[in-house]
Amino acid sequence: MTLYILRHGQTELNRLSIVQGSGVDSDLNDHGYAQAKAFFDTHQHVDFDLVITSKLKRTHQTVQQFIDRNIPWEQTADVNEISWGIHEGKHHSPEQNERYQQMIEAWRSGDLDASIEQGESARQLFERIERFVEWVKQRPEKKILVATHGRAIRCLITYLKGLPATEMETAEHSNTGLYVAHLVDNRWEFELENDTSHLMNV
Repeated sequence: MTLYILRHGQTELNRLSIVQGSGVDSDLNDHGYAQAKAFFDTHQHVDFDLVITSKLKRTHQTVQQFIDRNIPWEQTADVNEISWGIHEGKHHSPEQNERYQQMIEAWRSGDLDASIEQGESARQLFERIERFVEWVKQRPEKKILVATHGRAIRCLITYLKGLPATEMETAEHSNTGLYVAHLVDNRWEFELENDTSHLMNV
């Protein structure tokens, strides 16, 4: 089995530094659609058996050209972005950034239950990412395209590498950045990590 793990293309809220999370269902902007097209043009030769997205439309729009090929498509909230609670839909402010950094440091130090008010904790996100991976491993498909989100990717890559949740900041992500992971003898081996070579001319 091979997973092609892709972050969604740029949204206007990404460009404006407005927090999205799972509670803001934004569209790709023109640049995001150009990124999605560049990804499709580069990887359209891959014979995907299945496309999996989150429930949020920015992931759907990113892989729509693959879906239009009648590749089976499933949506799951297990790969939705983390909920950033009361910060969602708001511009990054100094106070907000300070609270965010405090939470990241708490996660690094092992307090996985820390969260933004009314938002998800790292532990809650990891629980659904773990559930997603175990579900995927039972699937019969061999090449699966997964379109998801930045923080979800940090957690997913960390989990696939067998690292503790405290290490998730080491997993980088970019709009339409691609990870390719092969399941070999029940271990995940990475061929690409946050690859953006398809964006050279975008």
